[in-house]
Amino acid sequence: MTKKIIIFLLIQSSFLFGNNKKDDFLTHIRNENYSLAKNSINKFNFENTNCNEKYELLTFIELSKNKGVKFKSNKNVTTYIQNNCSNDLFIRTISKLNFALYNYYYKKNSDVSVLSIYLEALNSLDKTNLNALKSEIIRRILEYHNNIFILKDYSYLKYVKLYKELAQDKVDEYISNFYKLSIGIKNSDLGLSKENYNITLKLIENLKIDSYNNRLLIIAGNYLEEFDDKKLAIKLYQKSLNQIKNDSSGINILSRLASKLNIGIYHFYNKEFEKAINQFNYIHSFEGKLVKRKKIYYDYWLSLTYEELTDFKSAYKYLKTSRRNQFSFNQSNHLKAVREIQVKYETEKKEKENLQLKIDKEKNRNYLIAALLTLFLISIIGILSFQSSKRKQKLAEQFSALETQKNLTLLKEQELTTINAMVDGQEKERKRIAEDLHDNLGSVLATLKLHFENLKMNREKKKIDQETLFNKTEGLIDEAYLKVRSIAHAKNAGVIANQGLLMAIKLMAEKISSADKIQIEVVDFGLNKPLDNSLEISVFRIIQELITNTIKHANAKNATINISLYDKNLNIIIEDDGIGFNIEKVNLKEGMGLSSIKTRIEHLSGNLEIDSTLGKGSSIIINIPIS
Repeated sequence: MTKKIIIFLLIQSSFLFGNNKKDDFLTHIRNENYSLAKNSINKFNFENTNCNEKYELLTFIELSKNKGVKFKSNKNVTTYIQNNCSNDLFIRTISKLNFALYNYYYKKNSDVSVLSIYLEALNSLDKTNLNALKSEIIRRILEYHNNIFILKDYSYLKYVKLYKELAQDKVDEYISNFYKLSIGIKNSDLGLSKENYNITLKLIENLKIDSYNNRLLIIAGNYLEEFDDKKLAIKLYQKSLNQIKNDSSGINILSRLASKLNIGIYHFYNKEFEKAINQFNYIHSFEGKLVKRKKIYYDYWLSLTYEELTDFKSAYKYLKTSRRNQFSFNQSNHLKAVREIQVKYETEKKEKENLQLKIDKEKNRNYLIAALLTLFLISIIGILSFQSSKRKQKLAEQFSALETQKNLTLLKEQELTTINAMVDGQEKERKRIAEDLHDNLGSVLATLKLHFENLKMNREKKKIDQETLFNKTEGLIDEAYLKVRSIAHAKNAGVIANQGLLMAIKLMAEKISSADKIQIEVVDFGLNKPLDNSLEISVFRIIQELITNTIKHANAKNATINISLYDKNLNIIIEDDGIGFNIEKVNLKEGMGLSSIKTRIEHLSGNLEIDSTLGKGSSIIINIPIS
């Protein structure tokens, strides 16, 4: 059994650590730390080397970094997703994303098919805990909406909300806000406001990922233009360019193109047409599918600029190119197709949920039938058990009556044994006192009588010094006094005077336990040295009386005397497993039982606590300070 538990824990821990490695990889991708992402791949444990799972992760890094701006033909990018040879859902999902990104960035396939793959991948993770991977897919969906649409489209808002719900850290929350602002700015009724401009500035302070910060600068510039602060806007565009001047990653090239476009538009409105053309022509040094989308705007503004310069041939050329590209990216039809895809997958998801509800309903119906059958069987068993218990109850009542009678007999025998033990002890004590009087005091008194006779005779004849005889006689009187005092002291202390409190308690417990009616255990701690003799006598009498009460009233089989001395405090706990009593019905102010004990403890500056429950025994706790 222990071996199975260890194996289970090892499997669970490997699963958790596996997830941490995957989450780290995705965090590096999100933060655009592509070199760290590549290094983190070395920590993966690949299940199937034939699938070349490492290749899928490396491809994902390259596609994420280049964004299609750097053309990289790779015909094998779709191989592994087709045969699904990997058993790792994470790797299979990354492979799907590679397929979607490759088609999105490099192929002429419909962009709608890319969204289909994203939604299919997201649905496949519905019942898993791969939240970081879900977040990555949603981030790709938001990126897709950000790059594709200029028409009003609010369908992305649910993905913004979902991304925030799945946020692994503050950075995810900031990115969620970025996309809300970035996509919203295209829909002026949603994004263009002073409040959102202030949110953008706050994001620039907090979001420490270069490409996002560069794009935030562009968004802030767009806001400023809307508020007719074009000079400050151009400073933000230029700041964005300066930050990413030497960065060749795809996303920063796209940000650079956006800044160049905005700067060119600024020059256009300032009648600086040659400067505007230099900015607009910058795009022609790059290739790629996303670059082609941006050329729609660049060529449009080039057409307007050449028109202002009365170069109508060039103006017509770029207008025609812009229109042609715009036609190939028909926004209205594309938006319609996207919505159809989203409806399709939402419908499929709903159907799955309905099917699951139907299955659950069928299971619940089976559970109900099983429960009713079980209840029926339990009822029959219950009836039979009730009849059997009635018979047993009668037998138990008869047995209980016999036990009660037996217990009464045992209690009487126990009391007689205790009384006999006490009488026996008293007889031995009387015998010892008689022996002490005869052996010790008797000889002293006899000698003293002789001295008195000598005094009487010497008074008449004066053979011996009278003062010497008086001194000797006085010494004998003192000795007799000490003998009497010693005998009186021994009478009060008994065994305590000779062997101490602890031994006296143990002897008492041993003597009572020997009758086999109640077993008394003594547990001690810290009583290494004797206490004041009068204190020991008082404590012994208190314990003796409490044990006597237990024997008479508790009907107990076992009792424990715990006595300990710690930090100048004597603690005594007497417990039994007897019938207990209702403490509220005991008057501690009157009577000779507990009241007398309580008074004696208070006289010693101590305190008494009683805890008793009917049927569960009693506990008496005494604390006495030792000066």
